[in-house]
Amino acid sequence: MSSTTIVGKIAIVTGASAGIGKAIAELLVKNGAIVAGIARRVEHVCQHAQELAGEKGSLHGYQCDLTKKDDILAAFKKINTELGPISILINNAGALKMSGIIEGDIEKWQAVVDTNLMAAAICIREAVASMKANSIKGHLININSTAGHIVLDYPKFGFYPSSKFALRALTETVRLEINREKLPIKITNVSPGYVETDIVKLAYGEFAKDETWSARTAKGLDVIDIANAVLYVLNTPEHVNVTELTVVRQGNAV
Repeated sequence: MSSTTIVGKIAIVTGASAGIGKAIAELLVKNGAIVAGIARRVEHVCQHAQELAGEKGSLHGYQCDLTKKDDILAAFKKINTELGPISILINNAGALKMSGIIEGDIEKWQAVVDTNLMAAAICIREAVASMKANSIKGHLININSTAGHIVLDYPKFGFYPSSKFALRALTETVRLEINREKLPIKITNVSPGYVETDIVKLAYGEFAKDETWSARTAKGLDVIDIANAVLYVLNTPEHVNVTELTVVRQGNAV
């Protein structure tokens, strides 16, 4: 899949150092976008930028801890100054912390909510401010999860489904606000099923290799599948807003 509609546009991708975010950043660059990759491990984004030198677009790394409001505000200010006004925001960064609720770890809950929900809301606020100030026909995309539609029976899934349900509500709330103000900005909630990335391994460690876990998870999607879904959404005609796109592997329930 290729695109000419994003050539030269400034796009922000959060969580761009690995997994889905890295794949999205790469595909946008190959299609001509100027991508600001936000990540705590910004050195990985900078290395990726070197690998993509010579492509139609370009990748630029910006260090940011998305659980810290001041980091987010500083990153957006720097991007606007150095690259220009924002046309596309991909809220991709996500956190999954192994913790239940009735005997849960409050700090893990907070980290999930801060990353999956609060950071997305702050990024949306800052991106829309840039779009409005520069009369840009923008697009906001929240990378959600099928766990934002149905609570899966995984042990110690904790606040992850709650945060993703809330992100879906946030997406719709923003869409209604945009409509009230008659802004030329689209917003889309993209909900992948199980994607084969490191997020489960990082959260569950050795437990992710257990037979019980393996029996619950069929083969997942590849990160490029989600990147292609994002590019599809960005390629829709001006009068079309895909509000919800759910992507699962053929044969999988979620």
